[in-house]
Amino acid sequence: MKNLNPNVSVDCVIFGFDNEKLNVLLIEQKLERGKSQLALPGDLILDDEGLDEAASRVLKELTQLEGIFLKQFKTFGNPDRVSDIKDLEWLQSYREHPQARVITVAYLSLVKMGDFEPAASSFAERVFWCDLKELPCLAFDHNDILDEALYRLKEDFENKKTGFELLPEKFTLSHIQKLYEIILGKKLDKRNFRKKILKEKLVTPTNEKQQGVLHKPARLYEVNPEELMVQNEA
Repeated sequence: MKNLNPNVSVDCVIFGFDNEKLNVLLIEQKLERGKSQLALPGDLILDDEGLDEAASRVLKELTQLEGIFLKQFKTFGNPDRVSDIKDLEWLQSYREHPQARVITVAYLSLVKMGDFEPAASSFAERVFWCDLKELPCLAFDHNDILDEALYRLKEDFENKKTGFELLPEKFTLSHIQKLYEIILGKKLDKRNFRKKILKEKLVTPTNEKQQGVLHKPARLYEVNPEELMVQNEA
């Protein structure tokens, strides 16, 4: 069995959008006496693997998700990362060196929720999508990691043409606006937003409309990947 490095870990922040809410992928870690705690998917790296390789391996081992682009965004090394009694209990149960100081490298990814079916494995008892508005207290400093990921995501939304990775293959203009409002934390004028999106030619209309809705079906759109690439490289 390959050796784990007791001092370096990776944690993955995986965002998904269900057309109404922005969600983050969490795992449930089992503790003793029937207790548990929630955390981001993460684990120690192996002595003989790179950080990017470790992030992909850990994500697959805990959630069965693979083939996902993971972007490294920050390193967390506060000496007080482990302070809660639940964190200490979990480390004592699952770590060979529970007292070792661990520095973690955080990764971020935006995925289409419908393209993946997370499944718990390894020490993850459960894996699930959690609405960010209902986010509980997470293990270790994972709330801080998630806050930083959201800050980086907001920066990207303000400065780049991003976020389309979260949308399904076909979507409405209302879905795009809802996503931007959640990330930016503010309401956007419907008329001005649609005018801007269509003017930039980042999306193209299809001949299809929504199905199975109680209101008037809206037209469906698709991403224009060529124009998206051109504008992000400009």
